[in-house]
Amino acid sequence: MGTQPTVPKILVVDDNAANRALAQATLEDEGFTVLLAANGGDAVQVFERETPDCVLLDIRMPGIDGPAACERIRALPNGHDVPVVFLTAQRDVDAFDRALQAGGDDFLTKPVQPAELLLRVQAALQLRKTKAELNEHYELVRRQRDDLMRLQLQKEQLSRFIVHDLKNPVSTLDLCAQTLLRDRELPEQARRGVQRIRSEARTLLQMVVNLLDISRSDEGGLVPHKAELQLPELFDQVLRDLDLKAQTAEVRLSQSSAVATAWADADLLLRVLENLVENAIRHSPERGEVRISARESATHVEIRVADEGAGINPEARTKIFEPFVQLSHGERTPARTGRGLGLTFCKVAVEAHGGSISVEDAHPGTAFCVMLPRRSGSEP
Repeated sequence: MGTQPTVPKILVVDDNAANRALAQATLEDEGFTVLLAANGGDAVQVFERETPDCVLLDIRMPGIDGPAACERIRALPNGHDVPVVFLTAQRDVDAFDRALQAGGDDFLTKPVQPAELLLRVQAALQLRKTKAELNEHYELVRRQRDDLMRLQLQKEQLSRFIVHDLKNPVSTLDLCAQTLLRDRELPEQARRGVQRIRSEARTLLQMVVNLLDISRSDEGGLVPHKAELQLPELFDQVLRDLDLKAQTAEVRLSQSSAVATAWADADLLLRVLENLVENAIRHSPERGEVRISARESATHVEIRVADEGAGINPEARTKIFEPFVQLSHGERTPARTGRGLGLTFCKVAVEAHGGSISVEDAHPGTAFCVMLPRRSGSEP
């Protein structure tokens, strides 16, 4: 057998016996359980004992009046959400304001018609039920949100631990490859294999460091240590570091600069350019060329890395800087492949300098344009 529905209890508080009797008869005819009190003090006691589902409360009563009784009811453990409907023969704004300030939910003026009284009580009970359901839904959503946030934070923490712990073995792999390459008696075929190992180890290390710096940027911890850099020397280092990748892909590397210096963090800018040049090599056709160049304006130094690949549709040019985004065939032909981290790192690193990065057509191919502010007079 199913559980029988609970009959709502209505507390009627009025110092007039006839008014109490009329309200009692009206409500009991509709199946409600009616509790009675003749004044505010009795009303509080009945409420504590019975915990009714709704209170009909006269305003003017001897001793503790309606508003004072309402305030005491609201202070009880179960009294904060029970609807209170005030009844009064006083048709004035002051009485209305006192009822609302005391915590009343509705207001009826006497004489009250039985049908109207019944409708107001039913409406008050329905509103209470709806409010309780909304609170339950809110609590459910809040708990789900908190659980998702906790899982997200745990995931990010685990990712940071894993990425941080990857640095040492990858660095050791690169160091071992360098040691092997110093052996003059190493056969040429083995040397090429070790060079490939070192190249891939450097790529993996770059991914690890990119992830760490993206995480630091999200936490506001990526702060460039700026100094005056010689751009031709920086460009030469980038091309030396990526020469093996370019040879393997049969891509030419070249550099030119119409400006000698830039005001930037040497390590961060080097890694930005290595990411951009490696990206350009990966997406250049065989026997294509990747060019790195620089020019200046009154306020900025612009560094461009251009390839001769298929280009990027204008609609996709902002999307490519988002983490783990790779372009489909509809956005670039042929589709660019990659890990979706290098360009995200480039964006956060350049923006940490107060600069910007964008994509343009290179006719043919794509040009990534890094804009770095020139040194201001206030910087040391």
